Amino acid sequence: MILSDFIKAVGQLSDRRFLGVLGLGIGLTVALLVAFYAAFVILIGWLLPDSFSLPVIGEITWIDNALTIAGIPLMLLLSIFLMVPVASAFTGIFLDRIADAVEAQHYPYLPPARHIGFVEGLGDGLKFLGVIVGVNLVALIAYIAMPPLAPFLFWIVNGVLLGREYAQMVALRRRDAGGAAQFRNTHKATIFAAGVLMAVPLTIPVVNLLVPVLGAATFTHLYHRLNAHPSRTG
Repeated sequence: MILSDFIKAVGQLSDRRFLGVLGLGIGLTVALLVAFYAAFVILIGWLLPDSFSLPVIGEITWIDNALTIAGIPLMLLLSIFLMVPVASAFTGIFLDRIADAVEAQHYPYLPPARHIGFVEGLGDGLKFLGVIVGVNLVALIAYIAMPPLAPFLFWIVNGVLLGREYAQMVALRRRDAGGAAQFRNTHKATIFAAGVLMAVPLTIPVVNLLVPVLGAATFTHLYHRLNAHPSRTG
């Protein structure tokens, strides 16, 4: 059933009402990814020598190369990790637009949702962004200590985190904070599985650019599938 929610989200990528949101969303995703990448490179540049070599990529001179076209392969590699906070930030800013497009296409019988204001969404997104970054920094120790298990640990950890955030933000459009928490607790296993489904493609460079948009759309379908709507008239 979760897969059907995802397929519906993918199927709407060509919808005219969805394309504008998709294009804007991808543009913001790329901008956020570049910003996180630049901050990451500068931070690591303080801790490592001015230049060193990486397999496949070759020699990296941090400030000279990593922030130019020569750093694109490195950015794509790092996007595996950096897209997690990007997806979190995106959710707080753009979820309303994605959910509106999904509901207009698939759930036109619903009453208007409570829109999460930009400031409210940004504030919630920044709070959860801190949680995601902190948890992943701690998990990084496990990734390094157990390389063969690193992808699975990454999917599990971020499946929990992203699933919680997507479910919370989508539910808040139709419920109060208590109702959103109840929704998460009632369907925690399904939400975790859907979160993992979003976390897996985050590890695929380029493909991961679509995840913030598809994640918001998928969880909108998931929310409505798991909840009966007495307001439905047709």
